[in-house]
Amino acid sequence: MAVTDEAIEKIKEMIVSGALRPGDRLPKESELAADLGLSRNSLREAVRALSLIRILDVRQGDGTYVTSLDPQLLLEALSFVVDFHRDDTVLEFLAVRRILEPAATAMAAARIAESQLEALTEQLEALGTSPSVEELVACDLEFHRGIVQASGNSVLCSLLDGLSGPTTRARIWRGLTQEDAVSRTLHEHRAILAALRDRDAEAARSWATVHIASVEQWLRSTL
Repeated sequence: MAVTDEAIEKIKEMIVSGALRPGDRLPKESELAADLGLSRNSLREAVRALSLIRILDVRQGDGTYVTSLDPQLLLEALSFVVDFHRDDTVLEFLAVRRILEPAATAMAAARIAESQLEALTEQLEALGTSPSVEELVACDLEFHRGIVQASGNSVLCSLLDGLSGPTTRARIWRGLTQEDAVSRTLHEHRAILAALRDRDAEAARSWATVHIASVEQWLRSTL
């Protein structure tokens, strides 16, 4: 094992075991390196790597701290990696969304508050009947983000937020090239919202599946 990887593993063990907890400050570099049997250079590299993925927070002049380890913070690294996707993997991202998002939508049916339903309704009403493709895609992102947040599962919310980016261009492309894409998307959004308002988890799941699958099916036919 490379010395930096070994250093990362040892810091990870301290966090997993509870020796270091969220918000804790790490011991001084020289002390921690001696305690772990590491060189200061390998420890420094490990700290740099762990700060990039939001496990550690290096504060200049103050020290290094364990972050909150909140899922949304940790999954920011996923969004960074996802930005490097190739166009030929967009279908795979859509397939993952088709697995996760309907489940989140079904969960939201039981949990969503009236205020959240009103906010979603206002979003759709603000679009009108003939929005531009760009307006529709922007609303689509916010619409689904609001629903997933209503599921009450922060990990699922962060995962889907990170996965939505690569499919944005595909959705714009569809809106510009498929004749009924805008009207179909608006119809599907209203159907999802109606299912949520009725607290019908299975209907919400089904319409979310149809919504994502229609983009996936269109993209598959054009590639």
